[in-house]
Amino acid sequence: MEATWKYTGEEPIKIKKFLQSLGMGHRLFNDIKNGKGQLLVDHRPVRPTTKVLPNQPLTIKVDPEFPDPDVAVSHEPLKIAYEDANWMVIDKPAGVTSIPGPTVSNDTVLNRVKGYLEEQGSEDLRPHLITRLDRFTGGLLLVAKHQVASSMISQQVQQHQMLKEYTSIVSGTFTDDHGMIDSPIARVEGQIQRVISPDGQSARTEYWVEEQGDKFSRVRVRLHTGRTHQIRVHFASIGHPLVGDQLYGGGTSKFDHQLLHASKISFRDPFSQEQLTFTSELPETFDSYK
Repeated sequence: MEATWKYTGEEPIKIKKFLQSLGMGHRLFNDIKNGKGQLLVDHRPVRPTTKVLPNQPLTIKVDPEFPDPDVAVSHEPLKIAYEDANWMVIDKPAGVTSIPGPTVSNDTVLNRVKGYLEEQGSEDLRPHLITRLDRFTGGLLLVAKHQVASSMISQQVQQHQMLKEYTSIVSGTFTDDHGMIDSPIARVEGQIQRVISPDGQSARTEYWVEEQGDKFSRVRVRLHTGRTHQIRVHFASIGHPLVGDQLYGGGTSKFDHQLLHASKISFRDPFSQEQLTFTSELPETFDSYK
């Protein structure tokens, strides 16, 4: 994999600091420094301690990763909302698992992406899921096609700079059309269920009420943290469990899973330095809750 950036600063800068400013993590830089890649300034190989001058191009070359033998190849279809040399945005249907686990090991989004990349003749066959969704939550997932992309986006993930919005149908109606749920979430030992607890990890969920009926409301939700089951736990905690959510009190005979859809994702592309934004249409089931 090869990528080039032009340094636009006014003073010389060390290569490591420049790459960190673009988003690169320490681990990848150390791998390159230790022989798993190459650094070039003005198309000439240089040492990691070299400084980049204003208007000089910096190029990195990184060897492809070995495929993960524990991730099987699946050739089941993918709905690809966007793809370039570095990224794939997948529109996942509800019911498909994001990554292999004890219950599903060979037909997850990760398995399908690996199969797709193999079909395309890609040298990099170790894709990285940057965002994940519960099995029965549909919508947009961001995939890095190689380790450089995964490293370059890591700061945005860790600092919660990626915009992730969801649409959900929840039980009950609201008196206010906007709110913030700020309650820590903790694991329950031996269970998949999460709970609100002062001993848990901080979690913040912002929402806007977009439509209300007699018994249900459609809400737009923005995550400011990324805890497991965060939206499901938070709305259940304020008396508005997601419709169809058997685990958190929103169960109904009409739906066999929670009505939750990852409808929007936006991030700054560290390669082009442009903001990329993608949206996904709601499934037809969202029109039948009333």
